[in-house]
Amino acid sequence: MKAMNNSFQYCPPSGPVTVIYRDDELLLVDKPTGLLSVPGKAEDHKDCLETRVKATFPEALLVHRLDMDTSGLMVFAMTRASQRHLGLQFERRHVEKTYRAEVWGEVSPDDGEVDLPLIVDWPNRPLQKICAETGKLAQTRWSVISRTERVTALKLMPKTGRSHQLRVHMLAIGHPILGDRFYATGAALAASDRLMLHAESLTIYHPDGGKRVKFKASCPF
Repeated sequence: MKAMNNSFQYCPPSGPVTVIYRDDELLLVDKPTGLLSVPGKAEDHKDCLETRVKATFPEALLVHRLDMDTSGLMVFAMTRASQRHLGLQFERRHVEKTYRAEVWGEVSPDDGEVDLPLIVDWPNRPLQKICAETGKLAQTRWSVISRTERVTALKLMPKTGRSHQLRVHMLAIGHPILGDRFYATGAALAASDRLMLHAESLTIYHPDGGKRVKFKASCPF
């Protein structure tokens, strides 16, 4: 397993929160790469998306998270009832999520699915690992958007929401995500100065009335 980089320094991007959609029940925002979703334990890790959102929308309530290095769409609830409603949708896997990624190498065939159970790699946490004996169900569908000999653009559709799921699943099929400081090495790591993973869309049931709605955040790469 790749050794952890102890020289990492948290330098979150500046700028206002990008609001994608807002109503009385929902707030959808576009998280930039390099910003924590929630505060870290260290004092210099307090700046995060949740804190920035609450500075403008004090009533906003956290529903889910994205990895610090992942950019893209996050939904906040504007009421406690909506938070419970959305939380159950994530728990019961009623939320459809799509991601855009650029991975190292020429991926073939045009689509497929990874079904490999994941569990935290305790000596190297927060890293995750595949373990058939103790891992939890983790499934990811993928399809090719475009490819070259060195890089393939993929649409990733996780059926489950395990920590680092997309990173580890892409590594497992031999195509690490570009710029992944946890799992990529060599040319795949050096190919990008950011993790090339973006949460592009969320499809949910609206807490008010139950209508199926889809939100998107444009991919920055």
